[in-house]
Amino acid sequence: MRGGGRTGAVGYGETYLDQSSHAFPGALGKLSWKETAEEFRTSWDKVRDAVEYLVTWGLEHRVLGPIRALGVDEIQRGKGHKYLTLVYQIDLGCTRLLWIGQERTVKTFREFFAMIGPEVSAKIEFVCSDMWKPYLGVIGEMCSQALNILDRFHIVAKVNEALDDIRAAEARRIKADGYEPLLAKSGGAFSSGLRTSPPPRK
Repeated sequence: MRGGGRTGAVGYGETYLDQSSHAFPGALGKLSWKETAEEFRTSWDKVRDAVEYLVTWGLEHRVLGPIRALGVDEIQRGKGHKYLTLVYQIDLGCTRLLWIGQERTVKTFREFFAMIGPEVSAKIEFVCSDMWKPYLGVIGEMCSQALNILDRFHIVAKVNEALDDIRAAEARRIKADGYEPLLAKSGGAFSSGLRTSPPPRK
């Protein structure tokens, strides 16, 4: 490693990785692969090989269980409707990314449970997810003993969608009765009057 440290070579397939590659993850937390390569005066390909080597080593030495709580979510990748499924362990005192799968389908999510196996799956107590139906179906199928906690962001979104539907239906009814629909474009004004807590005692 530059700056007085030792330099050696670690065999990896047909390539050799400088021991300084073990410092790459710390840099990658702040820099892109290109910037990391420039910082260490090496090539982008060598950074990629080092990351692949370290990730492979980590997966081979990872201890999966026991897992009490899971979180599952998706992120969009690239253009169009292309997604990755991400599964996290969210136990108290242990939060980590466990798995990434292509797409957000039933088949994809089942692959995660195949990876951890039925013994680990049977001990999961909580799963936090959104309301995407493929996720809900696989959770019920693969770890039915777990409490499925729905993301409150998506619950609020569904409630707002329902309020919009009600507002639009009422606006159409009022217009059909010959009145001017005042709620058609009121947005949050209609729902802002809804009470979220009991009225104060008199």
